Amino acid sequence: MEFIQQVIDWYMQNTSYLTVFLLMMIESTVLPMPSELVIPPAAYLAAKGDLNIFLVVFSGTAGALVGSLINYVIAYTLGRKIIYALADTKWAHLIFITREKVEKAENFFIKNGKSSTLIGRLVPGVRHLISIPAGLAKMPLKAFMLWTFVGAGIWNIILSLLGYFFYSQQDLLKKYYEELKWAVLLLGVVFTIYLIVKAVRKKQAKREA
Repeated sequence: MEFIQQVIDWYMQNTSYLTVFLLMMIESTVLPMPSELVIPPAAYLAAKGDLNIFLVVFSGTAGALVGSLINYVIAYTLGRKIIYALADTKWAHLIFITREKVEKAENFFIKNGKSSTLIGRLVPGVRHLISIPAGLAKMPLKAFMLWTFVGAGIWNIILSLLGYFFYSQQDLLKKYYEELKWAVLLLGVVFTIYLIVKAVRKKQAKREA
């Protein structure tokens, strides 16, 4: 728990438009970096007057666009066969990328068409992977960039509003800080156990099949 607190403290002390940009760029690639942990704290600092809220949203959205472009270009260049082969590797599984997740994103793209790069930015589990099927389908670059920027912008505005809300409720948060801290830790432990159990069940299912 101390390590987590140190990470939070470090981020709050070093948050800038550049760190927001870089972390959101990472979040929009295949690496697991939740935007919910990046934008709200930056917006909280903006509410304090340390940053500009509009630049926070813009930096985060620009980072999301660049990260999405990386996925798009890789998928566009390598093609479906190689992308799915990579999704089956142990390295991909270490960062929680599986064939099933890529298929989920691709099915979402097929169902919703070009607008899925906008809608997908608002859907957990699809958000950071939706640029891969867009690249596989060779979606026009200008349309991809436009829809991605708009979708990421909407999501970042929502997260920024949450950050502002937390700032306005800081007295209440301080009052229940210990309870919230343990609740977050418990959720993290439960989620980790869920991932482990899910992985074990998949392996058992494959062996039985």
